[in-house]
Amino acid sequence: MQKKRFYTELAYIIGLLTLAFSTAMMTKADFGLSMVVAPAYLLHAKLYPTLPFFTFGMAEYIFQAALLLLMICIVRRFRVKYIFAFVTAVLYGLLLDLSLSVLSFLPTNLLAVRILLFVVGLVVCSFGVACMFHTYLAPEVYELFVKEVSDRYHFSISKCKTVYDCASCLLAIVLSFAFFGFGTFIGVKWGTVVCALVNGFLIGRISAFLEKHFSFVDLLKRK
Repeated sequence: MQKKRFYTELAYIIGLLTLAFSTAMMTKADFGLSMVVAPAYLLHAKLYPTLPFFTFGMAEYIFQAALLLLMICIVRRFRVKYIFAFVTAVLYGLLLDLSLSVLSFLPTNLLAVRILLFVVGLVVCSFGVACMFHTYLAPEVYELFVKEVSDRYHFSISKCKTVYDCASCLLAIVLSFAFFGFGTFIGVKWGTVVCALVNGFLIGRISAFLEKHFSFVDLLKRK
């Protein structure tokens, strides 16, 4: 079967849009956010009451800046694309705030709506990450962290992603207790645990599907 051409620049755009929108969907569902974004959400939840301008999107790129510094220490190297990863994080943050505004009209008091938002958000999030893994353009720091560490130490991306997700889940629980009191779960609920357990698997399967049916090529580099 001949593979269809899929431009990596398009994969970047689709990945960025779907990641922002899926995060907004899971935020509205309120069953627990993806463990990847939960720490940033907790930072937003803690500071927003006193700093109303501190949006979820802003918390995202500030947290990712700190994560970028940690990644540089772990891989023990610096590349120019790391700077562009932060630019991607800022774009993602802006799109996230926009997506939350778009979804603000949904009747989230209905359980069926919340369940649908969570399930669709989980799958769309995994698709977005898989797209970002197939572009030379700098992904968000979350995806870059997994990609660079797995490349540097020759780990499986799927397994590395699962370990990273579980570590993020643990960090989110610690922050929730530290910010809002022991036993209080803000943004970290049963849905967060589900994400930690299945995200790596879903990303691996979606990536395999994309690679089976599409040939990823660089449009701008070719020109």
